Amino acid sequence: MRTVTILGSTGSIGRSTIEVIRRLPGFSVVGLAAHRDIDRLERQIRQVHPKFVAVCDAAAAKELRRRVGRGVEILPGRAGVVEAAGRPEAGIVVSALVGSAGLAPTFEAVRRGKRVALANKETLVVGGDLVTREAARTGAEIVPVDSEHSAIFQCLHGRSAGLVRRLVLTGSGGPFRTRRSLVHVTVRQALKHPTWSMGKKVTIDSATLMNKGLEIIEAHWLFGLAVDAIDVLIHPQSIVHSLVEFVDGSVLAQLGLPDMRLPIQVALTWPERAAVARERLNLAKVGTLTFEPPDEARFPCLAHARTAVKAGGAAPIVLNAANEVAVEAFLAGRIPFRCIPAVIGGALANLRPKAPRSVGEVLEVDREARVVAAGLTALATP
Repeated sequence: MRTVTILGSTGSIGRSTIEVIRRLPGFSVVGLAAHRDIDRLERQIRQVHPKFVAVCDAAAAKELRRRVGRGVEILPGRAGVVEAAGRPEAGIVVSALVGSAGLAPTFEAVRRGKRVALANKETLVVGGDLVTREAARTGAEIVPVDSEHSAIFQCLHGRSAGLVRRLVLTGSGGPFRTRRSLVHVTVRQALKHPTWSMGKKVTIDSATLMNKGLEIIEAHWLFGLAVDAIDVLIHPQSIVHSLVEFVDGSVLAQLGLPDMRLPIQVALTWPERAAVARERLNLAKVGTLTFEPPDEARFPCLAHARTAVKAGGAAPIVLNAANEVAVEAFLAGRIPFRCIPAVIGGALANLRPKAPRSVGEVLEVDREARVVAAGLTALATP
């Protein structure tokens, strides 16, 4: 029996992971972790019967303990989430927490030498050097769950990075791919993704194309290629999940329906493939696949991401923190959509901390960058 702990179990990826595991023979859930959605956590406990559940919010943890009694161990606070990630009961940890909050527990799972099914791209954005070096030391496996990186992972299997000319990450283009002006964008419009069902933060990142920027940085650390060898193509149908071009001109791609259950399943079962019934890709029904370059003038977050990773050091931490602050401010109605990239650019220009040498130093830079970004949001023009 392969045992799994799901960090971020109440979110979109976490819920899909539970659905996948309930249909996969030979897999069981031993641990769950979430921020504060104890109503959903309580339902999940009754579904999958974990041994332990971590709740980041201490008050919510106390209430969940009252509801479920002694049938499951409750681990409270951020320290509880980190403990859940490192518990020996689980051989696989699905890292699906949102934002930089995923770094410390994911690093703990890597430190313990586990297989990490990584859906939290921010872990590698803010701590890529630390995490990959620790994985090399402990033998931990990092298997990507993001559909784009899962596609590249599958295409590269058994092939040397020296044979690769470039990686091509595909993206739907988000809800504003064909919209000329981004001046009067509402939250409701930005959350209406054309092909994927995701959480609010990731959906806004898709609308600004910051999602692709973060994915460029993640791919850099996952696959060891320079940022200049990682391109982005807009692919509205979301069928081709990414491509690898080799030095001889050959191009391999992974195709599938826009359904996160498949890359989750691949990350859990790799290198095996499980024959689980689900809707299959029918290319004749799809008909046409189209591709176009991203419009980086309208979506400057892509350029911000490239600037940050080339600057190195702590710049990607600043990028990610400023983005999280700006997205939160937009969702709360405090800044307009068009100011999200301006806040990020301003933070990158105003803050140049030294490269961190530990997870604690990463989190300290993250805190400092959030203060700067919050000040920039206060100055944003409504």
